[in-house]
Amino acid sequence: MAIPSFVDRVTVNVAAGRGGNGCASVHREKFKPLGGPDGGNGGDGGSVILRVDPDVTTLVDYHRSSHRTATNGAQGKGDHQSGSNGGDVILPVPDGTVISTPDGVVLADLVGPGAEFVAAQGGKGGLGNAALASSTRKAPGFALLGEDGEERTLVLELKVVADIGLVGFPSAGKSSLVAAISRARPKIADYPFTTLIPNLGVVVAGDVTFTVADVPGLIEGASEGRGLGHDFLRHVERCAALVHVIDCATYEPGRDPLSDLDTIEAELQAHGGLEDRPRLVALNKIDVPDAREIADMVQAELEQRGLRVFPISTASHEGLEALKFAMADIVVRRRAEEEKPDTTRIVIRPHVQGGPEFKVKKLPDDAGWLVQGDKPERWVRQTDFANAEATGYLADRLNRLGVEDELLKLGAVSGDAVMIGDGPNAIVFDFAPDVLAGAEILARRGEDHRLEEDRPAAQRRREKDTEYHANKGVRTDYKQEWGEDEVDLSPAEAKRAAVKAEKLARKEARELEAAAESTDQDF
Repeated sequence: MAIPSFVDRVTVNVAAGRGGNGCASVHREKFKPLGGPDGGNGGDGGSVILRVDPDVTTLVDYHRSSHRTATNGAQGKGDHQSGSNGGDVILPVPDGTVISTPDGVVLADLVGPGAEFVAAQGGKGGLGNAALASSTRKAPGFALLGEDGEERTLVLELKVVADIGLVGFPSAGKSSLVAAISRARPKIADYPFTTLIPNLGVVVAGDVTFTVADVPGLIEGASEGRGLGHDFLRHVERCAALVHVIDCATYEPGRDPLSDLDTIEAELQAHGGLEDRPRLVALNKIDVPDAREIADMVQAELEQRGLRVFPISTASHEGLEALKFAMADIVVRRRAEEEKPDTTRIVIRPHVQGGPEFKVKKLPDDAGWLVQGDKPERWVRQTDFANAEATGYLADRLNRLGVEDELLKLGAVSGDAVMIGDGPNAIVFDFAPDVLAGAEILARRGEDHRLEEDRPAAQRRREKDTEYHANKGVRTDYKQEWGEDEVDLSPAEAKRAAVKAEKLARKEARELEAAAESTDQDF
């Protein structure tokens, strides 16, 4: 099947990149067996961003390829090396693109070059153990996992940004009018539904420049799906005014300018949202003698309805100048009423909900408790449950957030099932208040008990220090008593004193041994 060149409504699936995992690493260097944690953070995943590009006029690229995915963030490495961020995917869209969910909830209306909407936010990278170190957890043996990126299905609809919209029956001369007053060259033929896409033209009237768009295929019942008009009625929603182009030379039975006008107005009213737009009426094809007579007959009645009427001919260009300046006058008034647009580039991001950070509710049939909230659910996704220390760190974070206190307040007892999150990443655990958590040994939640144990070298230094202070009253080889002001020695002085004390001890041992031998000989 042939793919159309103009597409104004598509459904796209966007997936952001996943954040890289943090790294759990310990610095190793000669003579530094425990150099401290040096694991880097994981990189953030790339986002999918929709951006208005003035050079893009159709959504056909997304009709051909409806799945767009950003790259993942890289994992952190040792030596404090953070992973690289994933690359963002920029999707260019036409000016006037409306983004909504499949349920019809409008998320953004992108108008103006450079306007952006973050369609899928990339996942945050996990923290490495260097970033998790603290005064009580000096060498974490774990790191946080990266978060998954957002994945969404969006509906993109194009609403043409034009100042004047031309409406009317097929073959009424809308495309011919666009071609006659601008440099646009739409396809023109003498059969209905020649125009299959909205055509835009730039019109200059004096010092005023404005855009004109024709809406193809409006017939009776278009708002209910007949013909092509129901697909393009959205394109007149942004117009400052509507121009009814009426064919006064039609030979179809049952049609005349007044009935044509009433039919199109009924379809516009059924579509809704266009009641406040000013109307102009262009009685076309007056170059045909019978058409001129019909235009003269209905002009007075149309003016009695409060409409400004302009007999025109797109073939001979009669009446076009007056129509152009009338349209320009409406555009000038409309622009004067509107606020001056902000030239700052607009970036629309997902709305952040305020309020409590979590909520707890009891599950039916005494099945336990459900904890919901952005923070606790995100923390669960970041936790490596294969690592006991990481699990203890999660328990610490939940406790500091107040989850345990809230459960106790609502009546939870030890052994109750507690579920965090209600999606595929939900976890269930048994509630055990005030139970000390950690990695394999009991202590406060999340602490690394290896840091509380002295290394052998530290123990030896402490023993020597104790021995030094216990023997500070012993005489040296100079037969002097150590005073209180001589107790605090520098490391070099303490080493020299220890060497002298050791030599003195060996000398005294030899003297005692010689004295014992001489005593044996006397006997």
